[in-house]
Amino acid sequence: MSIKEKVAAFLLGLKQAKEPAREQEPSLEYPEPDPPKTVVGKGFSAPVIEIAEGHPIGLLYELYRQEGNSLPALRLCLDEDGALPQEAVQRESGRIPTFLSTVCGKRLKEANGKAPKKASKGQPGEGQEDAPPPLDALPRFFLSADKLYAWVLVLPPVRGGAPLSREMLSRAMEQEGIVYGIETQTVDRLPHDGRRYFHLFLIARGKPAFDGKNGNIIEHFPREVERILKADEFNQVDYTALNLIHNVKQGEEICRLILPTEGEPGRTVLDQEIPAKGGQAVPLPKGQNTEISEDGASLIASIAGHVEYSGRGFQVKPVMDIPGNVDFSTGDINFLGDVNIAGDVLSGFTVWAMGNVHVDGVLEAGSAVEAGGDLVVVKGIWGDGTTVIRSHRSVFSKYIENSTIHVQENLQADCIVNGNVYCDGEVQVNTGRGVIMGGRIWAAKRILAKTVGSPAECRNLIELSGKPCTHFERALLRKEVKELSAELEKLESQPESQVKTSLLQKIQARISVAELKLKHLENELAQEKGVLDDPDGGRLECGVAYPGTEIVFEREVVRLRNESRQFVATVVNGEIVLM
Repeated sequence: MSIKEKVAAFLLGLKQAKEPAREQEPSLEYPEPDPPKTVVGKGFSAPVIEIAEGHPIGLLYELYRQEGNSLPALRLCLDEDGALPQEAVQRESGRIPTFLSTVCGKRLKEANGKAPKKASKGQPGEGQEDAPPPLDALPRFFLSADKLYAWVLVLPPVRGGAPLSREMLSRAMEQEGIVYGIETQTVDRLPHDGRRYFHLFLIARGKPAFDGKNGNIIEHFPREVERILKADEFNQVDYTALNLIHNVKQGEEICRLILPTEGEPGRTVLDQEIPAKGGQAVPLPKGQNTEISEDGASLIASIAGHVEYSGRGFQVKPVMDIPGNVDFSTGDINFLGDVNIAGDVLSGFTVWAMGNVHVDGVLEAGSAVEAGGDLVVVKGIWGDGTTVIRSHRSVFSKYIENSTIHVQENLQADCIVNGNVYCDGEVQVNTGRGVIMGGRIWAAKRILAKTVGSPAECRNLIELSGKPCTHFERALLRKEVKELSAELEKLESQPESQVKTSLLQKIQARISVAELKLKHLENELAQEKGVLDDPDGGRLECGVAYPGTEIVFEREVVRLRNESRQFVATVVNGEIVLM
């Protein structure tokens, strides 16, 4: 039997000559189509639904051709032009096989239906089957899951039924409830299109919802200041170019608020509203000495000073500008903000600031500076052994000589001569001359230098890892307790008086506070003794290391006896390893 005869027998219920038994009604359990196959077109990817053999849509296709109608090849595609969002096409490609099986299976059952028997004039009581009635063309609609897109699949007429017309298509769309975003050109063209049957056409397109944009902040000052000095092509560093202080005038805008936008609701092809979310507002990062403008859209400075981000908001610190030297004309400086000094800090004077300190000149011998932020000394620190410099962030100086430096982050200089450095971060002396000569350098993380020591074999003490700043604080407290105890002892030998009693009470109170701090630090060091945050963290890297250099880690000491080049000393598993 030929394929055409099999299809005719399956669809029309014809009896085969060699098969006297009555043909059963075809089952609606049809094989599912294969997964969508992607066919690449010009500038887009069109998922094409492959039709398995024996699928009802294929049988309907053959039936229509047998009735003498010419049809283009059967091809089902959700996005012929590649104009739809790819994620939507991919999603709906997984849903449409069920739609095809249901719609085409039901149509196939109707096409294979039989009319009731009617009595024959010649033989009463006996009936005769009439031919099945004709079926008009049938538009069926496939809606996307979000109801934003609607496709139409037109099944052709059967046995001389009415072909597709615009009225038929419009009536079917109205019955389905598809009334929004109708593709009018497609509706007008489809009844005359040679591919109108057995193809998918986008018949309506809804309006997607657009959520509002969240609020944003335009900031005119950086939240984080990069405190790194870079060497130029001549390996020189410009210490004036750090720009740690960002000045602002009173009433000047620090940042501006971008208000959130409202969402734009959408519409489905069934003319249902799709709600949209509004954008979320963000608060202005208000901090100390700042205020919000009257329109609520700007953060402005309430005083003139230095802008800094504190972690939660922008704050303005007052800035003190010293046009010349710190000397008898200014006296000692004690300021809660940032200090800019255009000249030098002369011997015997002290500068204390809670913010950054910037000195365009030098720190002379016998001076003292403590910065709550960064310390920048453009020309250098020239001490006499009694000079003490402290920074709660980083120190940048052209050179350091005969001075004690306490820095909680990093230190960078061109050379250090007879310095006593305690650094909880890195010590970088690899620009300019890049020499560490004499003194003691203790860094918790790393020490970088071109040269350590000198051919004269001066003593250089290099300590790795540990907690340098904590040890420095302990040494200062011990010295303070010792000096106060000596002063108390002298005072006790003096005759009794109200002045003596008052002084004794003050000194005893100071001793008690110092001893409490000292006890706390000693307990902290005792608990962490032998325990490193990073057992492999301590490291010395230098181009040349001369004899006289001693490398220390806790109680272990390594002394260099010979000159070493490209020298590296590191702490590995609690031991000093030379490379």
